[in-house]
Amino acid sequence: MLQEGSKAPGFSLPDDRGRTVSLGEYAGKKSVVLFFFPKANTPG
Repeated sequence: MLQEGSKAPGFSLPDDRGRTVSLGEYAGKKSVVLFFFPKANTPG
C-alpha cells in the first residue's frame, strides 16, 4: 500500500477517448492529478 507523499508506481491506462496514457509521460511536471469516476448509469 502506498503511503501519502510516496512516489506512485508507473502505470498506463486508457483515457476517455480510448488512448493509452502513461504516468511516465508526465515526468518532471510539478503535479499530476488523477480523477476517477464511475461510468454513467452504473451502480458505482
